[in-house]
Amino acid sequence: MRNVTIAGAMFTMAAGMAHAQQVDLEGGILPYEDEAAVALGASIYEDNCASCHGAELEGQPNWQDPGPNGRRPAPPHDATGHTWHHPDSQLFLITKFGIEALVGGDYKSDMPGFKEVLNDQEILDVLAFIKSTWPDRVIETHNKINADQ
Repeated sequence: MRNVTIAGAMFTMAAGMAHAQQVDLEGGILPYEDEAAVALGASIYEDNCASCHGAELEGQPNWQDPGPNGRRPAPPHDATGHTWHHPDSQLFLITKFGIEALVGGDYKSDMPGFKEVLNDQEILDVLAFIKSTWPDRVIETHNKINADQ
């Protein structure tokens, strides 16, 4: 039941985001083939994300196991992680609102929301930068995930 609630909340937020920005969520929303967006995203990533997720998108060691505080370390955003397993809309919402806001309940995460730090286009550009670094096979799989959403 919890997964249904999370999915419903994410769908509602994604629908609101699409309406507010006139973003078409079909097939993905990340401008990963736009060189200017990717370059800007790389700079924003370096300033806001690399301290936890790594300069090379490698994440923190032992990211799959809870640390001493009970929270999982920052995962990699390269092809070895699970970022590409999630559709664009979910990645956007996680980045904007943080994991805790989406999951709710007692779930705790060190991943903050960036809604007070980055605007929506900056979030999309960061995610575009991340996606642009993936191998073609991973991008193709991620595009299928978006199409199936």
